[in-house]
Amino acid sequence: MTLDRNSQMPLWAQLETALKTRLDTGEFDDRFPTDAELVEEYGVSRHTVREAIRHLNSSGILRRERGRGTVINRSEFEQPLGALYSLFRSVESSGATQRSLVLGLGEDMDPVIAERLGLASDAPLFSLERIRFADETPLALDRSWLSMELAGDLLSSDFEHTALYDELARKCGTRPDAGWERIAPIMPTPEQRKTLTMRRGEAAFSLERLGTANGLPIEWRTTLIRGDRYRFVSNFTAGTAPSMTATEPD
Repeated sequence: MTLDRNSQMPLWAQLETALKTRLDTGEFDDRFPTDAELVEEYGVSRHTVREAIRHLNSSGILRRERGRGTVINRSEFEQPLGALYSLFRSVESSGATQRSLVLGLGEDMDPVIAERLGLASDAPLFSLERIRFADETPLALDRSWLSMELAGDLLSSDFEHTALYDELARKCGTRPDAGWERIAPIMPTPEQRKTLTMRRGEAAFSLERLGTANGLPIEWRTTLIRGDRYRFVSNFTAGTAPSMTATEPD
């Protein structure tokens, strides 16, 4: 791709697009070129190259490593549909390092969510809101609600490096064993894009989950997860189809 110096699009943005196209075709699978090689190939300044690389780094496609320079970030995560899973375990099992930044942990009140959990509209709720990271790259915005009566002991937990379901089992003696999940593609808001270091025009998955234990709803969860880093896989056989439970809200 030749860069157009008469275009209104900045040269670094044109270079970013060109490199992403070549990355998608697998051209750089063996080795990503150095800054000097890109300067020579495209006839641009080192500043232009570094700005393009910086944006590819922030989107999670590339990363800088000491002693190796720029390398392709292959951290993508797959999760089978129809399976109860922990995002913590999903990331850790891929070999990536998982951590969370806790945005909110405390007591909440929401009559709609309380109803979904089979509680009185004014029932106090345990609320946990986090940014989920994989290898220091923001992967998802995640928020969970449980009844305060059930999960109040979790207010003292450190959720930066711990899974909610593990803490729920350890401190409260229960964890979801079934449930349902709704997944839809959406365009994040500007604020959400900034938090997840996504580019304009990139889509995300919106997840809604009701987790149950022994047939009773115990957790309502909403997750916004980057579409470029997460994939869902479905296994099926002829003559089978999933069914929603009676606890799904209208």
